[in-house]
Amino acid sequence: MASVHESLYFNPMMTNGVVHANVFGIKDWVTPYKIAVLVLLNEMGRTGEGAVSLMERRRLNQLLLPLLQGPDITLSKLYKLIEDSCPQLANSVQIRIKLMAEGELKDMEQFFDDLTDSFSGTEPEVHKTSVVGLFLRHMILAYSKLSFSQVFKLYTALQQYFQSGEKKAGDAEMEPAAREDGERNMEKEELDVSVREEEVSCSGPLSQKQAEFFLSQQASLLKNDETKALTPASLQKELNNLLKFNPDFAEAHYLSYLNNLRVQDVFSSTHSLLHYFDRLILTGAESKSNGEEGYGRSLRYAALNLAALHCRFGHYQQAELALQEAIRIAQESNDHVCLQHCLSWLYVLGQKRSDSYVLLEHSVKKAVHFGLPYLASLGIQSLVQQRAFAGKTANKLMDALKDSDLLHWKHSLSELIDISIAQKTAIWRLYGRSTMALQQAQMLLSMNSLESVNSGVQQNNTESFAVALCHLAELHAEQGCFAAASEVLKHLKERFPPNSQHAQLWMLCDQKIQFDRAMNDGKFHLADSLVTGITALNSIEGVYRKAVVLQAQNQMSEAHKLLQKLLSYCEKLKNTEMVISVLLSVAELYWRSASPTIAMPVLLQALALSKEYRLQYLASETVLNLAFAQLILGIPEQALTLLHMAIEPILADGAILDKGRAMFLVAKCQVASAASYEPPKRAEALEAAIENLNEAKNYFAKVDCKERIRDVVYFQARLYHALGKTQERNRCAMLFRQLHQELPSHGVPLINHL
Repeated sequence: MASVHESLYFNPMMTNGVVHANVFGIKDWVTPYKIAVLVLLNEMGRTGEGAVSLMERRRLNQLLLPLLQGPDITLSKLYKLIEDSCPQLANSVQIRIKLMAEGELKDMEQFFDDLTDSFSGTEPEVHKTSVVGLFLRHMILAYSKLSFSQVFKLYTALQQYFQSGEKKAGDAEMEPAAREDGERNMEKEELDVSVREEEVSCSGPLSQKQAEFFLSQQASLLKNDETKALTPASLQKELNNLLKFNPDFAEAHYLSYLNNLRVQDVFSSTHSLLHYFDRLILTGAESKSNGEEGYGRSLRYAALNLAALHCRFGHYQQAELALQEAIRIAQESNDHVCLQHCLSWLYVLGQKRSDSYVLLEHSVKKAVHFGLPYLASLGIQSLVQQRAFAGKTANKLMDALKDSDLLHWKHSLSELIDISIAQKTAIWRLYGRSTMALQQAQMLLSMNSLESVNSGVQQNNTESFAVALCHLAELHAEQGCFAAASEVLKHLKERFPPNSQHAQLWMLCDQKIQFDRAMNDGKFHLADSLVTGITALNSIEGVYRKAVVLQAQNQMSEAHKLLQKLLSYCEKLKNTEMVISVLLSVAELYWRSASPTIAMPVLLQALALSKEYRLQYLASETVLNLAFAQLILGIPEQALTLLHMAIEPILADGAILDKGRAMFLVAKCQVASAASYEPPKRAEALEAAIENLNEAKNYFAKVDCKERIRDVVYFQARLYHALGKTQERNRCAMLFRQLHQELPSHGVPLINHL
């Protein structure tokens, strides 16, 4: 279950999804790219309404805003964008720029003189207060302030800008035969040319508006759709270039901190975070708006962010020290908002303690009192998560989540709505209700697929979305729909590349599904090779899977030692779900070692824990194991009675493999009970057992579990032989022989295996 406090950190650049940045000391200036944009605007004004269609005019208007706000781009790329919107206008712009670049300096002077005519007349082409009008006025003012030497340098840069664009256009018109011969080499050469052109056209620093737009766009993409943001290396290169011209640009340091978090670089992220708050204090940005209080505010939030950073990387002692410093400064300043954030992080650091729920309840009450719905909702969801692990009933947990959902909808906290639905999915899976979990996961996906945010981003690349998709993949794999699970995982890999911060979720999910398939197929060597990858992502899960492999390979003593160590470790961590799974594996190890009496108390302990913590599915699986132990001990009637208690939840919400095991066990119990029946009744019982075996075989076939299919056909052959059905017996015997040659039994008695 994903942590709901993952996003709980102070983000000074983000307010309601909008990043506020201020590039100190950097103003707008004229560049060759901006001259090209001015030419485009001028041509749009000169072109009559009849010359350009309504759709082309609309596409051009949509293109203008990113051209005005975005960073400088190459001339060839600008031509391409204009041509996609209006080919006729692209030709006019190209001719106009060519005449200016190949003419004289006075042509550029005359162009800027003519720009002022756009505002003249009773019905001017451009309004002064419009977005385009402000851009034109800024450019005219910036150009008028240039000295003659600066104007000459600008004209020289315009010529170089035009020549680089012409060179790229010439490269694009190469002969088709040459392009076919060296297609791959050409792709590499074109990439190199484009990079060099970017360096020519964008060698200077970004203007204030360009820097603000760049930071807001990248921060929004990192938050909502990381795959559409620049790669970590490219983004860091751009930020370093920005900081080279303005080292005191505080918000660039913060974006660098977020970027380093993507690649789990603890040193660089700490370095950037400290630089952000240092620059924030040095520039006086906080103290200007908040008086003397601004200085202390920066210090306490710096300590709070440092604590969150250390906690994220598992440095809990350093996190506690930084948190104590933040609490001390916040108490001195009487900052209740900061203290509430500190209280939430105190719970995160101490959530393994038995009394942590008291701290959490206090945090929720205080957050509601001070009007902090985001913190209050996170606290409620953390409380629900803790109560779920403590074994509270599902109806009480869902009531609590309903209260938090009211907060979400009231305050439009869409991110927390997603977290809440993902939380419900995880809770239903914890309690063994796969149908309800599937419903919640699909609800989250259908909501996010329709909710678009700024910059054309689909807000579906958050942690909640990844968690829901992982649950979907696992649920489909449990039902034998491996093709569907593969499609979900493929989608996850596209949405969350390996270098993204939530990629570990699908990596672990993928490894677990592959492991289960290898175990079902009897390929224990392949399953063993997957254990290393699982251990790297989740050490507890990896150790448990290693013990399962050892047990399947009949290395009982090694498996027992590993399971005992894991059991004691999980009991210390209070990981009840894993404790029950380990107890079931230990019990299976005992009866496979011909010691079913020793397995009984272990199974009763697992049943007591699963009942106490209301883990219904694990309780049903434990009853299944108890019934098998009773069958081995020679009391099949009691085993059948137990099965009637456990089989309904398994058939309703269980995995396909568990359904097959349950039906196989029912057939075994029916055969064992029929030993004392009269011949007619005994034959009837054996026929019923054969039907159950057919159902079990169908379940095992769905998950391609050949080892268990072999056991089923062996048992069917024995039953057909007892009933005198020679043809059916021979068919089952032939299937058994084929499977037995493919999968040796490793010396395990066939009937003594659940």
